[in-house]
Amino acid sequence: MNFTITGKNMELTDGLKQAVESKLGKLGKYFRPDTEATVTLSIERELQKAEVTIPIKGNILRAEQATTDMYTSIELAGDTIEKQLLKHRKKLIEKHHNVEGFSEVYLEEDAEDEDEILIVRKKSFAVKPMDPEEACLQMDMLGHNFYVFRNADTDEICVVYKRKNNTYGLIEPEA
Repeated sequence: MNFTITGKNMELTDGLKQAVESKLGKLGKYFRPDTEATVTLSIERELQKAEVTIPIKGNILRAEQATTDMYTSIELAGDTIEKQLLKHRKKLIEKHHNVEGFSEVYLEEDAEDEDEILIVRKKSFAVKPMDPEEACLQMDMLGHNFYVFRNADTDEICVVYKRKNNTYGLIEPEA
């Protein structure tokens, strides 16, 4: 695996780079040697955050962990990526979905303790045209973390969602 390591609001030391390469390097057994991983280390308030992004053909594996210790954040982010891989291995192999980025060892390993995705409820509703600000208000009134709506300006189905810092995000389809 190849790592691109960047630091935000902090100086990136050799020790941190080595910690990333050693702790996240264990993920290398799952990927082909030419796989690129982007790691961003940052400090926000009292929290030290590690973000790991690994693009795989058609998918993106992403983990973000924030603790009071950067080394712990790095390790937890690596564990999160590994859990994602193990959880989805069976589905990737059975359906042959985008398996080109993974190593042969990973694909041939026996899957253990796979969590099945279980949809327990289905809802249908009318998607009303509105602007994103109105969708945020509707979401807040319902007490939800996201809200699906039809954008009145573009006539596209969009999603607004609440972010960790009490701001909002908007997901729009690409043209």
